[in-house]
Amino acid sequence: METPSDELGQFLTDMLSIVNSGGDMTDFLSDKKDKHMRTAKQEQELTLDTLELFGEMYMTLSLFPLLLIIILVIMSMMGNSKTTLLYGTVYALIPLVGVGFLVLVSTVKEDEPGDGYLRLDEGNTSSTSREPGLFNLGLIERFRGEGALFDRIYSREGTHEALWLFTHPHLFFKRHPLYTLGITIPVSLVILAVAVTQGTAPTSLSAMQANPIAGTFVWVYLPLYIIFVPLAAFRVWNLRSRRRIVNNLSDDLRKLSSANDTGLTLLESIKTVSDTSSGKLAEEFRVIHAKVNYGTSLRDALVEFNNKYHIPRLARTIKLVSKAQEASSQISAVLTTAAQSSETQDDLERERKSRTRMQIVIIMMTYFTLLAVMAILKLKFLDVMAGLATQASSGGGAASSAGGGQMSFGANIDIQLMNMLFFHAVTIQGVLSGFIAGYIRDADLLSGVKFAIILPTVALLVFAFI
Repeated sequence: METPSDELGQFLTDMLSIVNSGGDMTDFLSDKKDKHMRTAKQEQELTLDTLELFGEMYMTLSLFPLLLIIILVIMSMMGNSKTTLLYGTVYALIPLVGVGFLVLVSTVKEDEPGDGYLRLDEGNTSSTSREPGLFNLGLIERFRGEGALFDRIYSREGTHEALWLFTHPHLFFKRHPLYTLGITIPVSLVILAVAVTQGTAPTSLSAMQANPIAGTFVWVYLPLYIIFVPLAAFRVWNLRSRRRIVNNLSDDLRKLSSANDTGLTLLESIKTVSDTSSGKLAEEFRVIHAKVNYGTSLRDALVEFNNKYHIPRLARTIKLVSKAQEASSQISAVLTTAAQSSETQDDLERERKSRTRMQIVIIMMTYFTLLAVMAILKLKFLDVMAGLATQASSGGGAASSAGGGQMSFGANIDIQLMNMLFFHAVTIQGVLSGFIAGYIRDADLLSGVKFAIILPTVALLVFAFI
């Protein structure tokens, strides 16, 4: 028999052996539950240890392009120009190191399984699992085309959702942060086109070298702010609203278990907990109770609540509870197990954040070290060389001939080119370091968007004021 994973195959094999031998299934499942929790902790410990090793590797690898740039600049000073290698280091080697490290981290960093959605009708494959909205009108989708009345309701519901979108765009983008790209990317392209036509954006290499900060701001930083700032803002808003649900999940499951153990049904337990608790989850419990009172089945109300936030760990809990309540109204043991699982998940999450925080600090400090060295090179080396070149060009014949041997050292350096390459190097490194930090933290590239805004901005400010 083929199974989605080796662990599931082993579980089914062990369960069949227990059934065939007449063993106690309850004890077997309890042992498997404890083993699964221990295994989850061990796997996370191994993953975090590996990430610590990768963090030390990144600190070394990310400084390699910096050392190479310094060597190439010194070689250029000695008359052996290495412009092509400098271009390759800044625009190829730095991105390759960053992308390669992201790929390396992705081999050990696993996403949470599932998308967090549940189907209202598990027996119907056409039944949607998504939250009702403009692109999915929910229940009425099942009856579309079955009569004029249903078609009219479908049309009215679509109009209602469209009006809601235009009157509450901030709430729509809160639910779907990636949809901001549909607006911000065209806007950034239009602004770039206007800048090019008006001559604000440099369109040649010489123009970019003449003013690298202004040119890079128009071509890189302005689109970066237009695209990433709304995406980061709405994503943080979305995550915070979803995290408010799971913050008290373990405690409220314990309360549900205690209330259900006294003889109350699950619905009555939900009502009791909603009346005696505070927070976002208690508010959702009140909504679930109200929906059931108006005729919605308890399972459908739970699934709709889950799909509103679509958190994988919440989906597993809701599916377990909804299946159990279909068999019996007294499910205190199931609720206790769900609470224990949620508490284990909370412990793993706290440990993960604590351990990955150090890796993020390493990445940040490595980047700031790179930025500081580049800034010092520009301030204490390139600017000084530019001043010496100016003095040499304006000096008299005797002074020029006397100092000609000394001034030939560094005469081949293109100061404007070096300024541009240094600034572009720290900008590219800042964006990549931001995405790497976010991916290590949450196994999601979008988590690095806010870091990819902050780090290049620091580089922009440093190079603008030195």
